[in-house]
Amino acid sequence: MTVPALKHSLIALGAAVLLSGCAANNPYENERSINRTAVYGGVGAAAGAIAGAAVSSKKDRTKGALIGAAVAGAAGAGYGYYVDRQEAELRRAMQGTGVEVQRQGDNLTLVMPGNVTFASDSATISGSFYSALNNLAQSFRQYDQNTIDIVGHTDSTGGYSHNMQLSQRRAQSVASYLQGQGVQGSRMNVRGMGPDQPVASNADAYGRQQNRRVEINLRPMPGAYQ
Repeated sequence: MTVPALKHSLIALGAAVLLSGCAANNPYENERSINRTAVYGGVGAAAGAIAGAAVSSKKDRTKGALIGAAVAGAAGAGYGYYVDRQEAELRRAMQGTGVEVQRQGDNLTLVMPGNVTFASDSATISGSFYSALNNLAQSFRQYDQNTIDIVGHTDSTGGYSHNMQLSQRRAQSVASYLQGQGVQGSRMNVRGMGPDQPVASNADAYGRQQNRRVEINLRPMPGAYQ
C-alpha cells in the first residue's frame, strides 16, 4: 500500500474506532458529552491518526495511528474519555505482568508488587520486569496529559529509617528507568512512604507481601481537557 493510501486508511480506521467508542455506554459521560464526543472527537481522530502513525515504526504504524486518534480525539471529548482510552491501553499492556490497574473516577493507579519489581531488600529493578516498564513508558509517552506520581512502599519488617530509604530508592529506580525511556522527568514526582501506608496487615507473610509495592498514580494535569 502506498503511503498516501495508508494514511487515508489509518484516518478512516482511527475515526471509526473513536466514533464506535462514543456510541458505547460510558459511566463517566452523560448524553450531552457523548454527542460532543461524536462531533469533536472524530475531527481530532483524523489528525491524531496521522500523528500517531508518523511517530511509530513501520511495524507498529497501525497501532500508533489508533492511539494517536484516541489521544487527539479526547481533546474534544473531555478528560474522562481520554482516561477511558488510556485505561484500556494500560490494561492490555499490563496483562500477565502482575501489575494491577485501578481506577477511581478519572484517576488511574498502577500497583506493582515488590516481589515482581525488585529482589528482596534491593532497589535494583528485576530483569524480568523491564518489558513491563518498557510498555508503561510507551503508554506514558503517548498519553502525556497526566502527571505521574511514583510512590514506594514497604512492610514494617526491619528498621523504620531503612524502610523509608528503601522505598524512596525503589520509587526513584522506576522513575529513572522511565525517564531513560523518554518519559518527561517534569511529569514525575517521586516519594518513599516506607511502612506508613499499608494496604494489608503486617502480622502475616501474605499481608507483608501486599504492602511491599510501588504505586504509580496518574492524575490530570491542571487544565487538561476541561
